Amino acid sequence: MNINILLVDDEKEFTEVLSERMEARGFKVEVADSGPAAIEKVKEQSYDAIILDLAMPEMDGIDVLKFLLKENPDLQILFLTGHATLEKGVEAVKLGAVDFMEKPVDIDTLIEKVNDAKTKRDLLSEKKSEKDIKDIMKKKGW
Repeated sequence: MNINILLVDDEKEFTEVLSERMEARGFKVEVADSGPAAIEKVKEQSYDAIILDLAMPEMDGIDVLKFLLKENPDLQILFLTGHATLEKGVEAVKLGAVDFMEKPVDIDTLIEKVNDAKTKRDLLSEKKSEKDIKDIMKKKGW
């Protein structure tokens, strides 16, 4: 199973280590070091899951989440942050984040959450395809 992940965090050492660990488990990982860089990458490519930091310069994770989900509500975004507060976690989930985890995260837990996000994304995509087919059939009178 090839799962494509975007890891968004301004801490270079953290993204290097986490992406290596995830790639060793068979994931394809791309890295963005800021919110604007993440937005550009999402415009260019599709991701099964986006792992997003909360506290970043320029644009914080909540602003990135809002922008990305406005563009594509089916995106599966998980927060992974060292600056967690219950308030921010609740806000992120209410806005549409799949999950909110604190650093340091257990890699197996993170992998499980990413797999769940991929499954959910696949189901959403399948439902959208079924709806598109039904709409076409109605238009054609079949």
